Amino acid sequence: MSAKGIRDLHVYRKAMELQTMSRAISFCIGNRQDALHSSSSDSLRDQIADALLTDAVLIRKQIALAASTPSLNIRRQSLQFISIMIRNLNSYCKGLEMDNVREREYVHLMQKELRHFRKSFKTWRKSLSS
Repeated sequence: MSAKGIRDLHVYRKAMELQTMSRAISFCIGNRQDALHSSSSDSLRDQIADALLTDAVLIRKQIALAASTPSLNIRRQSLQFISIMIRNLNSYCKGLEMDNVREREYVHLMQKELRHFRKSFKTWRKSLSS
């Protein structure tokens, strides 16, 4: 599948939305100018914010890999990796809630977006095995 074709996938667009939202949350919680290229921090919130953004980026990349590879083994590994990253993102959101972040409404929006993404991902995953 071409890069243009991958960008047309609903699941890929949902992954881009997750990435955008995670970048915004990382910026708000980490209180940084450049969330993607932040220096390392000892703050748990900063570490969670960085992990949130990193995993959202990895999901998008793994979707592109799974959609473009002819290898069933690589596709299977990518799909499994995406499932793990979805669980991680949910855990990060729960961790931020437990840490009583002030930006709680953003965390709730992220969780809602994750539910939409997961639904889209499951549909797409089924279509790959057909």
